[in-house]
Amino acid sequence: MRVKSQTRYHIQRVLTFSGVTLESLTFSGVTMEYSGNETSTFANLRSFHSGVTVEFPLCDTISFMKKKHIIAGSAGFLRPTPARPELGPVMRYMLDLTGQKRPKLCLLATAGGDDPAWIKNFYDACSGQNVEPGHLQLFPMPNHTDIEDYVLGQHAIWVGGGSVVNLLAVWEAHGLHRILRRAWEAGVVLGGISAGAICWSAGGTTDSYGPELRPVINKHHLLPYSMGVHYDGEEQRRPLFQELIGKGALPEGYATDNGVALHFVNEKLYKTISQEAGKGAYHVSLSEPGQVIEDRIEPQLLTAM
Repeated sequence: MRVKSQTRYHIQRVLTFSGVTLESLTFSGVTMEYSGNETSTFANLRSFHSGVTVEFPLCDTISFMKKKHIIAGSAGFLRPTPARPELGPVMRYMLDLTGQKRPKLCLLATAGGDDPAWIKNFYDACSGQNVEPGHLQLFPMPNHTDIEDYVLGQHAIWVGGGSVVNLLAVWEAHGLHRILRRAWEAGVVLGGISAGAICWSAGGTTDSYGPELRPVINKHHLLPYSMGVHYDGEEQRRPLFQELIGKGALPEGYATDNGVALHFVNEKLYKTISQEAGKGAYHVSLSEPGQVIEDRIEPQLLTAM
C-alpha cells in the first residue's frame, strides 16, 4: 500500500491491510512507501504490501503492528479413516489468517515426545495441500541448529496434544517460550489442541500426572485466561475447571467442547469456531459473591473443504 500526502493532517484511528495495523497518522506532503511491521518514521518508509494507492496527507510517525493471533481449543486434525488424517476446518481457518497462498506451517509435537508416528501423520495430512509443512522436534535434540531463526521464519505454528507439563518444562529448558512469544508478537499465527491449547494460557487441568486430573499453572503464558479442553469428552474436566476458578487457583477462563476452538486476537477473545455441529464454548468466571458463573458461547460452524 502506498501513502501519498498532500496537506498536513493528523488522523487518530486504526487502519488494517494485509495483516498490518496502521495507527496514529500525522501526514504533511510526501509520497511514502513502507515495508515492515515495526514502528517507523517516514524517513524509513520504503514499500507497502499491497500496491494500493491511498490518499493521505504526510506523517511524522507511523506505528505498524502485526495482529497477534492464537487458535486454541479441542479441535485440529480430522480422520475420515484411521489411515488418512486431514487438516481440519479449524486448522484451515488458522492457515487463512496468515494471508499466504502457501503458508509455512510448523508442527510442535513436544507434548507427545516428538512421536515419529504423529509427525508422519502431520506430513500425510499436509500432502497435496497448499501448505509448506515442517516441524521442530526437541527429542532427543533439536532438528534445527538455529531454533529462533526457524520459528520466526514460519507463518503458522501448530502444537499437538499430550503432556502439557512435560511440554512446558522442555520449552523452558530450550528457551522456546521466549522464541514463541517473539514469533507471536511478529505476527506468526499460533495454534494448538489440548496441551497445545493450554500452553498459550495461564493454566488449566491436565492428566500429565496420571489418570486423575490436576491443575497446571503456566508462568510463561501469552493469554491471561485459563483454558479448559475436552469439556464434554472427559467427565472430570468441567467440575474441576469450575472448582479451580472458584477457589482462585486459576483465573477466569474459557473452555471448549471437542471439535471447538477459540480465536484470540491481541489477547482478547475474537470468535469461537467449531468443526462439529451442536458443540459449544464457555466463559467461566467468578462473581463478586464468589459464585462460579459459566456462560455458553455459540461457535460459528466451519465447513470442511
